[in-house]
Amino acid sequence: VSLRTRPGLSGAAVTIGSRAMQLENRFTVPVDVDRAWDVMLDVERVVPCFPGAAVTAVTDDAIDGSVRIKLGPVLLHYAGTATFLEKDPVSRRAVLAARGSDRKGGGSAAATITATLRPDGDSATECVIATDLDITGRPAQFGRGI
Repeated sequence: VSLRTRPGLSGAAVTIGSRAMQLENRFTVPVDVDRAWDVMLDVERVVPCFPGAAVTAVTDDAIDGSVRIKLGPVLLHYAGTATFLEKDPVSRRAVLAARGSDRKGGGSAAATITATLRPDGDSATECVIATDLDITGRPAQFGRGI
């Protein structure tokens, strides 16, 4: 099943498979691809763009932090670690593996996030963010009539 988000969020899609979800989002930023690459790798600068996300520590390629997510009537608060698996400046592709647990013990989440940047003219960059997300515990029961 593939779902598009509400109008105005072009390029966002969710695909629900048998065990995990694949999320894809595309957007364009008004800077050249070299500048976009530098900013994307500056985690502490980018995290404020994600409502509910917080970074507690950055060490080399590891990022400790948390994220608060509202899923229907449930507020989830995950804490965990993300690690850069790949940073390829030639193809402008970065891959992160993230894993966290719900602070209330309601489950866990794991994700592989692939970010790819492509020039869109001389002064803009298309960003493609693909996420393979696996959620366990209480949140995973949504859609099954909890």
